[in-house]
Order: sequence, then C-alpha cells, then structure tokens
Amino acid sequence: MRFSYTVIDKNGAEQEGTIDTTSQDTAIATLQRNGYVITEIHAEGSGGVLGGEITFFEHVSNKEIVILSRQIATLFGAQVSALRVFKLLGAEHPNPLVRKTFMQIGDDIQGGMQLSKAMGKHPKIFSPFYCNMVFAGEESGRLEETFEHLAGYLDRSYAVTSKAQHALVYPSFIIATFLAVMILMLTFVIPKLIDVIDDAGAEIPIYTQVIIFISDIFRYYGVFLLVGVGAIVFALWKWSQTTSGREYFDMLRITVPGVRSMYQKLYLTRIADNLATMLESGISMVQALEISASVVENIHYERALTAMRESIKNGATISTAFSEHKEIPVIMVQMMKVGEETGELSSILHTLAKFYEREVEQTVDTLVGMIEPIMIISLAGGVGVLLASVLMPIYSISSSF
Repeated sequence: MRFSYTVIDKNGAEQEGTIDTTSQDTAIATLQRNGYVITEIHAEGSGGVLGGEITFFEHVSNKEIVILSRQIATLFGAQVSALRVFKLLGAEHPNPLVRKTFMQIGDDIQGGMQLSKAMGKHPKIFSPFYCNMVFAGEESGRLEETFEHLAGYLDRSYAVTSKAQHALVYPSFIIATFLAVMILMLTFVIPKLIDVIDDAGAEIPIYTQVIIFISDIFRYYGVFLLVGVGAIVFALWKWSQTTSGREYFDMLRITVPGVRSMYQKLYLTRIADNLATMLESGISMVQALEISASVVENIHYERALTAMRESIKNGATISTAFSEHKEIPVIMVQMMKVGEETGELSSILHTLAKFYEREVEQTVDTLVGMIEPIMIISLAGGVGVLLASVLMPIYSISSSF
C-alpha cells in the first residue's frame, strides 16, 4: 500500500513524498526512525489526514490529558521545541481527536501563533483553566513546570471527582434493580396469583385491591407510563441546560441531606486546588478567581467567586472577600488569612485542598456504607409487602378447607 506524507526534517524544512509499506503504522514508524516529524500521512486515494478516519464519538478522557501533560513536560525538559513536541505526540497518539488536534496546534505554532492561543482553539481538550496556565508558563518561561503542575492538578481532580461519581453508581444500581423487580412482579407474578384468588371466589382485602389496581396500571398502561417517564426525564434534562434549571439542580446538590456535605467539600477541594495551582504559576488572584469561577461547575459557587473577584479588585483583602460568602466555611477563611499574613497562601491552599479531598473520601465511604443496608432492606421490604398482600388471601382460602 502506498502512503503520501508531509514531514519536517531535522533542519526544520518541510518535505513531501510517498512510501510503500504494509500499513499506516509501519509507514509512520519508518518515517520516525529516519528522524522525521510527521505532519500529515494518508493512503493514496483516501484524501484524509492520518488515514481519513471518521469519528462519530470523539472524546479525550481526563486520564489521556494527564498523560499528555506529563509527556509535554518531559519533552520541554529535554529542550525539544514546541513545534516538534506537538507534531511528535500528535503523530503517535492512538486517539484520532488528539492526533488531529495536536497536528493543528503544531501548524498554528509553525505559523507563528502563541502556544496558549493555539491550544485555546480546542476547548474539547483544553479548558480555559488549562490555557491560562499555559499562558502563565509562557510569560514566566516555566512551561515545563507548568505542564507538570497541570498533570498533577488534573490527576488529583480526576481522582476526587471519580470517587464522588462512583459513590452514586452502586445506589443507582440497587434502585434500578428494586424498580425492575417490582415491575416484573406486578406485571407477571402478581396477576397469576390474583387469578387463583378470583377462581376461589374469596373476599379480597383492601390492601390486596390496592396491589391489584397498581398491577393493572402496569399491565395495561405500562407503555404509556414508560413514554411519560421518558418525556419527563428528557424535559428535566433540557431544563437543566437552561440558567434557571442549572441553578435549581446546583442548589439541590448543596442542600439535599445526604449528598450535601459531599458536594460542598468537592467544590471546596476544586476551588482550593485551582487557586493554589494558578498562584504557583504566577497568575494573579483576580485572574485565578475568574478562571476558577468558569470551571467550578456549580452556578452558586461560580457567582460567589465572581463576587470575590470584584471585592478584591475594589481593594478588599482575599480573606475578607472570602468571608463575605456563606459557601466558604470559617476554617477556610481563617487559614487563608494566615496564608496572606505569612506570604504562604498557595501552600495553605494546597493544604486545604488535601484536607477537603480527604473529607470527600470519608464522606463518600460513609454515604456508601449507609446506603447499602438501606437499599437492601427496602428491596426486601417492597417484595415482602407485595407477596404478603397476595399470599395472605390465598392462605385464608386454603385454611377454610
């Protein structure tokens, strides 16, 4: 198979050509062994960059971004130019979106664009927080350290967020199982037992009549119920995309007993870690608060951070600005005040981030430990009530003979 390629040689000159080989991977490996940085390669006739791959569900995971950040930091530390860094990583990466994006960033850098601006053109991969950190690294000449900071931050953020999300998986599974068992019993098991009672002509107690009524709804109107529930879920999802809907659901996360503590500490971890990472990279507190507001992912904390930013711009101290908002606990304000007075604010924020990270983990473990027995008891109780409501009349019939 013949592949057409465009490469950059060791002297930085662009070259074009073709290569005959068994596969695209072999062609890439051959060119890289010869010291070329591949900017484009495709099978002749395909007309596509990197093989003309079509992806319908392009996605870059947080784990991939962490690994890429560490690779970029390593290459910068080896004094490799930004152009070669992105061309090299783009050519070798298995994710088509990463390959395409990194090649485009390399092209923009080659055209004279600043690295942070080139990365900012790809928000699917690089958030505003990420791009601002890179900009600070460019300004300070510490890009290697900046990418290491970013990798560490993203790794910590991913670990905390994943633990909180995974805590809700098991309860969701138990609830789904509970509903499935109840629906199956009401639809298939209960009607057969009801037929036995009807054939015997026995008197049906009121609690059994209620179960029969519910069973009939699921048997005869189950499709309509399913469509109705689907429509409600879709409507709620669409509403959650609006400002009012987002405000409502974000408020539920920080007010509903049980999950309130977990989400509050999760947002505090994110804020403290964001601010500490940016302050270490030379970003001002005003700008750090602006960026943190855009990535905190809760509209109420976002508004609080925006208000803090305005207070600091108007001359307030950092601790004073934070103390004006009930979303920020007193202990966090006090520690930030100590950090201001000692000039160790970023270190204090890192300490706070680690503290709240541990608190999130403990809250999650406690939540899972409480939910597990409650769900099991509820499942057993629901099935027991159903069976008792039907089996009691049958028992009465059998006792009468």
